[in-house]
Amino acid sequence: MLNMIWGGMILIGIVYGSLTGHMAEVTNAALDSSREAVNLCITMIGVMALWMGLMEIAEKAGLIDKWTKAISPFVSFMFPNIPREHMARKYISTNIIANVLGLGWACTPAGLKAMEELAKLEAERGNTAHLSDGKEAGGKRERIASNEMCTFLILNISSLQLIPVNMIAYRQQYGSVNPSEIIAPAIVATFISTLVAVVYCKVMGRKCD
Repeated sequence: MLNMIWGGMILIGIVYGSLTGHMAEVTNAALDSSREAVNLCITMIGVMALWMGLMEIAEKAGLIDKWTKAISPFVSFMFPNIPREHMARKYISTNIIANVLGLGWACTPAGLKAMEELAKLEAERGNTAHLSDGKEAGGKRERIASNEMCTFLILNISSLQLIPVNMIAYRQQYGSVNPSEIIAPAIVATFISTLVAVVYCKVMGRKCD
């Protein structure tokens, strides 16, 4: 769907440029944007390498395990039906920690692993698949996300961030005088979004139960 939207926007721009005699501007804009995209990618690769390296050092030093234990009560509160020793809890905790530190790249692998473990947990419960309205869709059984999967996805999207690394890097790349001034507003905004997510998940979880 996104490919169709972006493709349509590009096509409209080209057609409009050709009809109004501004094809030179369209071409220049495309070339400038391509060059800027490459420069931004190079900048973000450096930032990503730095923070991924720090996360690796923190894991080797045992800090991740300590942080995981520190947020264990929160994980138990949000996911009361996940056994304490299940691997899903570890990946969920790692994902939350990476998100809080603003490391979007580092939290993605942990998030995927968490979803895999949650799917295994559903399989252990005998809920590997459900039929939509009691029928098969296209000859295949439709998989429906569990409450834990939905809760994790909502938390992942709304996660509190203490250091918005991505935004700071973007602001620095585009010449902001004080790139880090976004930290305080980001903390407030993500705290509110996380609080809303927690309330929503608990309310909807009770309705589903």
